[in-house]
Amino acid sequence: MLHRRCTFATLAAGALLMLPGARAAPATPTTASAQLQAAVNGNWRTARHQARDQYRHPIETLQFFGMQPDMTVVELSPGGGWYTEILAPYLHDHGHLIEATSPSRTFAAKLKANPRVYGAIAGSVPFAPPFKVQLGADNSADMVVSFRNTHDWLNHDPVTLAAVFAAAFKVLKPGGVFGLTEHRAKPFSNALESAKALHRLPEDYLIEVGLKAGFRLAGVAQINANPKDPEDINVHRLPPDLAGPESEHAAMQAIGESDRMTLRFVKP
Repeated sequence: MLHRRCTFATLAAGALLMLPGARAAPATPTTASAQLQAAVNGNWRTARHQARDQYRHPIETLQFFGMQPDMTVVELSPGGGWYTEILAPYLHDHGHLIEATSPSRTFAAKLKANPRVYGAIAGSVPFAPPFKVQLGADNSADMVVSFRNTHDWLNHDPVTLAAVFAAAFKVLKPGGVFGLTEHRAKPFSNALESAKALHRLPEDYLIEVGLKAGFRLAGVAQINANPKDPEDINVHRLPPDLAGPESEHAAMQAIGESDRMTLRFVKP
């Protein structure tokens, strides 16, 4: 994938970010792809965040999910907003981005600091499993996305993870997509133990959770796979956290970020 830098003027000319009230023409597949590339290249993204693109493959991942710029998209637990930096401008002109998150001053300050990029976010819904899992009106979203956080919900208990999948199913329109990435554990390993000790889940387990929620498995991709990852170490020892001792940092850097599954579920 080519990571070409794009000037702000080019973004404006491409109608990615427009003045309030202005609307671009409906996107064709070609312009949608260009808009996604422009969002990834946006100068509001920090160099530290862009350095992760080589591991997280945002363009290929969102295209695999089938995301289009006129969709209503719910992002689950955005954390620091790594993907929000891409989703918000991409959906700016024709779509809607809804953040499902617990209150965070840091995240709120990030959105407030750049209204030109984030000002079109349609809103947020309180989301704090297992206590708050409702994502909005039934059949109201085209896509729900989750990036590297399903293991956190299993850490509470299997019921909490199932409740999140059920909430995603309810908020999606028929034909809507639940797209997710997750740190991958060794096949058929104990899911609860892997989630707690390694912050990973076995792919077979997560697929089963989706099927039990009523989804159809529409695709499994190796976009974010990393064969260098042994899958038996805590993901926070790997980049970007490098939480282990300094003596192992070079070895962890050589591995790169964790091996990840990329799944696309569809509501029938």
